Amino acid sequence: MKDFFELIQWLFEEFLFLPFHALRELELTSWFLANGINWLFFIVAFAAFIYWMGQLKKFNDNNEENRDSKAHRFLGKNAEI
Repeated sequence: MKDFFELIQWLFEEFLFLPFHALRELELTSWFLANGINWLFFIVAFAAFIYWMGQLKKFNDNNEENRDSKAHRFLGKNAEI
C-alpha cells in the first residue's frame, strides 16, 4: 500500500504540478508576466459576464421571462415547499 501512495505522490509532485512550478519560476524572473496570466483570466471572466448580461437583456426585451409571483417555488408567500 505504501508504494501505491508514493506513486500518487510522485504523480502529483513530478507531473501534475509542473505548470505550477513553471509559474513559480516565471514569477521569480518576471512579475509582470506572471500577473499577466491573472489578467488574462480576468478578461475572459469579464467577457463571459458581458455576454451573460447581453443574453439576459435579450430575453427581458422579448418578454420571455415568466414574472408571475408563483413562477418559481421560492417566490411569493404561498409557495408550496
